[in-house]
Amino acid sequence: MTSVYLFALIVSFIFNFFLIIPFINYLYKLKFQRVEQGYKDVLNKPTPIFEKFNKHKTGIPIGGGILILATTTLVFFFFIFMYWLFKQKILTNYPSIASEIKIILFTFLSFGFLGLFDDFQKIFGWKKTGFFGLKMSQKFLIEFVLSIIISWMLFNELKIDIVNIPFFGVFELGYFYLIFASFIIIAFANAVNITDGLDGLASGIMAFSLIGFWVVARSILDVPTSLFIAAWLGGILAFLYFNIYPARIMLGDTGALSFGATFAVIGLILGKAFSLPIIGGIFVIEAASSLIQILGKKFLKKKIFPVAPFHLYLQYKGWEEPKIVMRLWLISIILVFFGLMIAFMK
Repeated sequence: MTSVYLFALIVSFIFNFFLIIPFINYLYKLKFQRVEQGYKDVLNKPTPIFEKFNKHKTGIPIGGGILILATTTLVFFFFIFMYWLFKQKILTNYPSIASEIKIILFTFLSFGFLGLFDDFQKIFGWKKTGFFGLKMSQKFLIEFVLSIIISWMLFNELKIDIVNIPFFGVFELGYFYLIFASFIIIAFANAVNITDGLDGLASGIMAFSLIGFWVVARSILDVPTSLFIAAWLGGILAFLYFNIYPARIMLGDTGALSFGATFAVIGLILGKAFSLPIIGGIFVIEAASSLIQILGKKFLKKKIFPVAPFHLYLQYKGWEEPKIVMRLWLISIILVFFGLMIAFMK
């Protein structure tokens, strides 16, 4: 069975690799590129340090997430169809295979469409609205609605309402699971979006993190999740070839929001909510540093750090972009190993 998942990964990789160059050219034709917007934070305040380190990225196409969403969905459906055509049993740990597939794809595509709308606003609408992309309150409201829908499907259709904490046991959350799951989904959607600031950073860390969850999915013989991760991972690896420094294409909010939310949902489906912030530890650090900075500006009227998020702070301290990315990749690999150790503890 492992060979099927590896074949799905390879098919996805080849599919994306041969499509991405004409896709990049098409994005240039559409002018779907990063624009110089005056560089303001979520509180609509100027960010001169961010501008200093990111101004050179203006003009790079930001539609990488669009391609990966499309190809991953197509490859995933193709292999599910092949299972059905050859009458192969699709193993799952849940009452409904269709519900598991529906939840994963709904998360993947719904957060992707939200990110796509935000990208359109950033590129084509900010001069009219006076605000770069969606306002923070607007984005969080939509994310909350989507996350509640997804959490309800996890709770109602897959009957998930527990959290397994190693050494302490299994805790049944009941309806509180809806709030718990929604928080995790929103947190990771925005964490990946915040991390996607350096060439290859978010996509590389996501690839390592997904390999960790792929190991977990294979260990519990969950076919739908294993196949989806394989198709998704192949697309990310092909994209990463063109996203590493100097990047020829970026994920954009389309990819970042979708990837973060789906990563969280996969962790919840696999029953590894406690391992999520470990395997995705770099995302947590990036989001936490940014959140602390925002709260400091809003309530204390001062910066807590010279600059945030964490990767921007390292740039501010004089680290070169490739050095930051490579070292955070290495830390991410170690965190994946540590998260897997926790995941397999009884």
